[in-house]
Amino acid sequence: MIHEDRILCDILIIEDDGDIADLISIYLRNQGLATRTAGTLMEATELFTARMPDLVICDIMLPDGEGSDWVKATKRNSGVPIIFLSSRSEVEDILLGFELGGDDYITKPFDPDIMVARVKARLRNLPAVDNHDHTKAGGNEWSDGRLTLYWDRWEVRVNGEEINLPAKELQLLFLMAGHPGKVFSVEQLYEKIWGIDGWSDTRTVMVHIHNLRRKIEGDDSPHRYIATVRGIGYKFQQRNS
Repeated sequence: MIHEDRILCDILIIEDDGDIADLISIYLRNQGLATRTAGTLMEATELFTARMPDLVICDIMLPDGEGSDWVKATKRNSGVPIIFLSSRSEVEDILLGFELGGDDYITKPFDPDIMVARVKARLRNLPAVDNHDHTKAGGNEWSDGRLTLYWDRWEVRVNGEEINLPAKELQLLFLMAGHPGKVFSVEQLYEKIWGIDGWSDTRTVMVHIHNLRRKIEGDDSPHRYIATVRGIGYKFQQRNS
């Protein structure tokens, strides 16, 4: 199983065959994963830029270009794991897929269960982020009338309007909101979200917290949701209006 303490993972499926994309999406959603689909590289770029996914499944032959070129460029700028999906089954094609940055290569036709197993294997290597307190409380939604978090589809709304947050900001928010009142040190946040032990880049955490506050709190002072605990770190709170 995928790490039980991890928040909902987001999978981007780039496939121009709607039936295949729907099949993959159904199987992954049945495993509790969130999916988004793109039929072209242009659409894939828009979705990727709006919110960085946890993993990408990418067909090689697409209407507006080669998926392999898109993967090469994407891998250069992010560490998102990518699984190639292709009808090209020659050894040289598979080897080229790995050379271009693919983390796995699945040939068509494929067994959906094998596809799911390979996706899970890749996700197990991602940093674990938990929402333990939320899980104990139950429910798929938290709201104070202004900020709304949908745990089952990894969605954030402010005053009813969906806010597109980058993956790391989403993970920070859901981690802290899942433990309301708990103080997290900068080191703890860095290790849980970026998955790196030891020395932490405190500025990276601070910049992400700053950007997250700006998007969900606006100009509120003191901070409505993410409070600074001087000398220690940050905590999620609900401040009375």
